[in-house]
Amino acid sequence: MPSPPSSMPLRHLRIAARAELLSLALLLANLVTVHRETVSSLTGPVHGCAYLFVVIAVLRAEGATTGAKVLAVIPGVGGLLALRRLRSPAAA
Repeated sequence: MPSPPSSMPLRHLRIAARAELLSLALLLANLVTVHRETVSSLTGPVHGCAYLFVVIAVLRAEGATTGAKVLAVIPGVGGLLALRRLRSPAAA
């Protein structure tokens, strides 16, 4: 059974926020270990796209508070923090 339309943007935001955090972790791990240029050139654009998706998705989300929008701009964990703020009962 498909999810209701209202939960789909949050699902996409959750996926993008996790991809952003994972890609940042990979970039930083690559930086402090082997520093392979190929890893950076593949993971960097993934992180950038996921970051932009998270920020735009939170800005467009219904009921997004100013706090959630500010949190979304924080690289790496901002998407997960904004998602938590969007799902909290106080934000509804």
